[in-house]
Amino acid sequence: MKVLNLQCAHGHGFEGWFASNGDFETQLAGGLVSCPLCGDTAITKLLTAPRLNLGNAKPPAEPAPVPAVVQSDSPEGRWMRAVREVMAKTEDVGDRFAAEARKMHYGEAEERGIRGQATREEAKDLIDEGISVFSLPLPPALKETLQ
Repeated sequence: MKVLNLQCAHGHGFEGWFASNGDFETQLAGGLVSCPLCGDTAITKLLTAPRLNLGNAKPPAEPAPVPAVVQSDSPEGRWMRAVREVMAKTEDVGDRFAAEARKMHYGEAEERGIRGQATREEAKDLIDEGISVFSLPLPPALKETLQ
């Protein structure tokens, strides 16, 4: 198993696990490797330091204490927390987004949190009608239940 440090063209770093370097190259060429944050498929492999087993290793030093809770305050970490919250608290109505938003706005349907797809024109029309909407682009992998 090869664990590779990868990066998309937007600078998002992530880890990928592959059976071999050839497996990584094949998947990359087939467009199967994408950034988990933005969905970009322009991926590069970063340099990593290999672990060499030279046989005369010194005994491991006492490990540093690990904090009980590790908080990621990186922009990517904040974005992922926001996406998880949106996914947990909204219903995916797909391409019926504009129609569902109008039904709720005009009292024809119960108000609830929804998410889905709308064209730029549909979004502009909703805003013109006084319906608040915002864009949150999600890569296809994140549109399903998050781990």
